[in-house]
Amino acid sequence: MQKIVGIRFKSAGKIYYFDPQQIFLKLGDNVIVETARGMEFGTVASKVKYVEEETLKHPVKPVIRKATPKDIKDQEANLAKIPEALEICKAQVAKHKLDMKVIKAEYTFDATKVIFSFTADGRIDFRDLVKDLASIFRIRIELRQVGVRDESKMLGGVAQCGRELCCSKWLSEFEPVSIKMAKEQGLSLNPGKISGACGRLLCCLKYEHDHYEQTLSEMPDVGQKVKTKSGEGIVTALNAIKEIVTVRMSGEDGVLREFSKDEVTPIGQKKHKQKNDNDEYADLSAEEVAELKKLQKKTKESVESDI
Repeated sequence: MQKIVGIRFKSAGKIYYFDPQQIFLKLGDNVIVETARGMEFGTVASKVKYVEEETLKHPVKPVIRKATPKDIKDQEANLAKIPEALEICKAQVAKHKLDMKVIKAEYTFDATKVIFSFTADGRIDFRDLVKDLASIFRIRIELRQVGVRDESKMLGGVAQCGRELCCSKWLSEFEPVSIKMAKEQGLSLNPGKISGACGRLLCCLKYEHDHYEQTLSEMPDVGQKVKTKSGEGIVTALNAIKEIVTVRMSGEDGVLREFSKDEVTPIGQKKHKQKNDNDEYADLSAEEVAELKKLQKKTKESVESDI
């Protein structure tokens, strides 16, 4: 069994696991650990626990120490240097006329390296830029290209719902999102309404997907004939959240009635939906379909690059 503790290095960041050794740690404690990027200042984000060594993907490095008052002061000094470092890097990018957008700067805890994150449409030759930055800062320089979803996570902002972006507030990892999720939830397939600040499909489409998928599997299809306590009819609409089936009653001049899913009994077999890409884009123009497919492809590529 391996003893581990979860450490987070930035707000809403991914949790990484380390060996606490004999150090007593509790949630919220600041610690100093060694990572692939060098010495880092982190915060305990999950309690100490024991796991099977076979479940760990990589060897677990030890926690060096609990952060001292001096460590905290040094970390605050590093954070205070970030705005100036960011402005210097942006000025050098403009000087070299590079088509890239610098969005964040980070110092490692021991201040031996500064990492600049940027976005760009393609590959950028920034060798001369690195040389100039190294001569200015006189420490190691790392430039890291990130995707637009990472950009939104780093910069933050307000989503369509009026709340802070999930990715910058609490969402530690991006998950795959598809047009099918929006379709099952009965949402408009207007790209402007189902894409977030990053221009990719909304992450929140994933939140209720499992519920919709499970509930819809327990309900009849739209268009299917059903039997109810009021007689037979045809299903015209489904509400997966309220678990309500809307039925057009036979012999009642097309009166619509609502029933809970348990009050409805399908007549005949439920239709097996064929996997047809065009089903997801029914009733849409060719231009809208092309834009949606492009949006879905970019979202998938973004998740794969993040992983």
